[in-house]
Amino acid sequence: MPQTYRGAQLGLPAEGSGALAPFNRRLGAFLLDLLISALVAAVIVRGVPGQWSLIPWALDYIIGMLLFGRTAGMAITGLRIIRVDANEAIGPVRAVLRTGLLVLLVPGLIVDADLRGLQDRLTSTAVITA
Repeated sequence: MPQTYRGAQLGLPAEGSGALAPFNRRLGAFLLDLLISALVAAVIVRGVPGQWSLIPWALDYIIGMLLFGRTAGMAITGLRIIRVDANEAIGPVRAVLRTGLLVLLVPGLIVDADLRGLQDRLTSTAVITA
């Protein structure tokens, strides 16, 4: 049966709170997370952070998902991450796996009909509007 809107097969609403987040907001949240992490790393290393910004970025993703269901950038843009296979919190294994896949960047570019990246499909998660 063809999908009538993005997120229908996941049981999510078509729009509003709980709907799949649009690509531009997800990208905005991701870029904000990168900027915040670069600033934090720059303060710590007292200069150009280079690859050091990956550490605060990964911590933002892992700790953010585990404690708040969102990263700092997602909080600013009104998004959150949920599990689509169960009504429970994202556990540490999913949080680490999803973050590890995002570090590679390419999985985020491989999307399905719902525009969910490979990191979301492999961890049964989705980024939704809060």
